[in-house]
Amino acid sequence: HVKALLQQLPPQDCDERYCPGLAEEERKQLRAFSARRRREALGQGLACPVPGPCHGCPCRKCGRRLNKGDPGISASRLGDQFWHPSCFSCHFCHQPLVDLIYFQQDGRIYCGRHHAELFRPRCASCDQLIFMEECIEAEGRRWHLEHFCCLECDAPLRGQRYVMRSGRPCCRGCFESLFAEPCQACGDPIGVDSEEATHQGLHWHAQAACFCCSLCRKPLRGQPLTARRGRLFCSESCSLGRDASSAASTTSDSSDSAFVSAPSPDS
Repeated sequence: HVKALLQQLPPQDCDERYCPGLAEEERKQLRAFSARRRREALGQGLACPVPGPCHGCPCRKCGRRLNKGDPGISASRLGDQFWHPSCFSCHFCHQPLVDLIYFQQDGRIYCGRHHAELFRPRCASCDQLIFMEECIEAEGRRWHLEHFCCLECDAPLRGQRYVMRSGRPCCRGCFESLFAEPCQACGDPIGVDSEEATHQGLHWHAQAACFCCSLCRKPLRGQPLTARRGRLFCSESCSLGRDASSAASTTSDSSDSAFVSAPSPDS
């Protein structure tokens, strides 16, 4: 319950004591923003049986009728409307409103978190609202300028190249030393600037020297290929030629597929 309450009503959205890093001008903006929300949008739903005059009225969200005596939720800021208890939820995240505390905007109800985000961006690092004129936007999320840092070494990344790792930015050096996949052919990490080819969960540099037939060395980028025990071949004949001296009767586990290499999602 407490966890849900903190998620829906972040204390840093309304109390500067939870935002020690704010400059004085940002503190002023936060105080004004919070006061305006309390004055214009904040309310608390009232749980009560549906009264006789509202018998047969539709639920504001789902439209199903509410009968006299049914459990219902009313919201004074939105007039003589009723909701089923399960329907009284945030318009954005659809989570039931903890303790029935809501914020209204244009006739819709929101939890505190998502109501605030209608007006101010939220930093993906510190989870505070951003009141500065400048911020960094990347991958559909926003950061305070000073908070856009490498997830591993905390190096500032403003104006620098980075790789997204689990939704957070990572500097090039940390990515290549900690997360880059090793090439199946040469064993070196596949860096940010390298094109990567993958097949059956294995990785190669997409260049011809690495992503090629294990027997005749023919480049395989954009070509049909056969895989056998983690090695790649341009044809079934090359695959059999390589294995013929050891076990002619061994059942092949090869598979042919038209393959076009592409950069990895993280790169």
